[in-house]
Amino acid sequence: MATHRLNSMEVKRMNRNAIYRYLYHRESTSIQEIAQALNLSLPTVTQNLKELQEKELIVETGLFESTGGRKAKSLACNSVAGYALGLDVTRNHVGIVLIDLSGKVVKNVRNLFPFANEESYFQGVGRLVEDFVEECGIDRSKLLGAGIALPAILTGDRQSVSYATVIDFKGGHVQRFAEYIPYPCILSNDANAAGFTELWGEQDMHNVVYLSLNNSVGGSFIVDNQIYAGKNHRAGEFGHMTVVPEGRACYCGQKGCVDAYCSARILSDSTGGSIVEFFRLLGEGQEPQRTIWEEYRNYLVVTINNLRMLYDCDVILGGYAGAYMEDYLDSLRELAAAKNTFEPDGSYLRVCKYKLEATAVGAAMELVTDFIDSI
Repeated sequence: MATHRLNSMEVKRMNRNAIYRYLYHRESTSIQEIAQALNLSLPTVTQNLKELQEKELIVETGLFESTGGRKAKSLACNSVAGYALGLDVTRNHVGIVLIDLSGKVVKNVRNLFPFANEESYFQGVGRLVEDFVEECGIDRSKLLGAGIALPAILTGDRQSVSYATVIDFKGGHVQRFAEYIPYPCILSNDANAAGFTELWGEQDMHNVVYLSLNNSVGGSFIVDNQIYAGKNHRAGEFGHMTVVPEGRACYCGQKGCVDAYCSARILSDSTGGSIVEFFRLLGEGQEPQRTIWEEYRNYLVVTINNLRMLYDCDVILGGYAGAYMEDYLDSLRELAAAKNTFEPDGSYLRVCKYKLEATAVGAAMELVTDFIDSI
């Protein structure tokens, strides 16, 4: 079998990318540390660092303490060398975030803007994006693009929508947004984007199941830090697992789906649509919130246990409801452990670390990831 021999340009690019990634995961480091860690010569590291500095991708942050000789320069990634936009498109809202290359949220906003598969809607989204960028006051030439997350199943090339019931966009194409957003646009599934956010920057966790408890239930399965899409790009549709045969009607047309029992609406409908108010009243032990929560929790625990049995990895609760479950995590772990055939505790269960606009952030992070890959 013929093997591809790397040419000098490919080797140079691989070294440059390795050096940038090494810097990316550290607050600061020195030329000597990079050379030693990556087993590269000092001249090779020095030349690549010079190129990265010329592109303003790294900066000098000072000097390390002397160990007897000349003080080594302290180097770090320039997190404001680029920015990415993320949009979370839902049935009733458009959330927008701007992140820098480190993943830090620079600004975010959520607009009440009901989805409609009409020209005026996409024009309106374009205006919202442009107004938002103007308010951010950044150099537009540094914008990598806009990641657009949808509650929909995408085609393999992620250019269009193959299935959508939450929003009326089946068959819709990324160009519908790109026509009015003057930056490179990519589409993401909303739950996959949120799950991707949770693994960002994690060095010791590479496999995880993310359960998105929004007004519709979704999720993602991440293996070796990569979204597992499945043969038909429907992996992670946890909201349509059956938990009660012939149970409550689901919006998909089936009965007994997880969505019909674990949607955030089950909770927020008791407080006029406010999930914040639901958990405030629950914290006070108020009725009917306490009774609603106990029933909701029982179905949620069944779902969690099923996911643990299927994938044998950490399970993260996210979405509107998951973001407020920190105070109830211990009891959820106890109940999950009681159903577990193999384990005495539920320490595998976690609550999302991104409480605000996780979906929009994840959509933006995909652009940052692509940018880092290209260095």
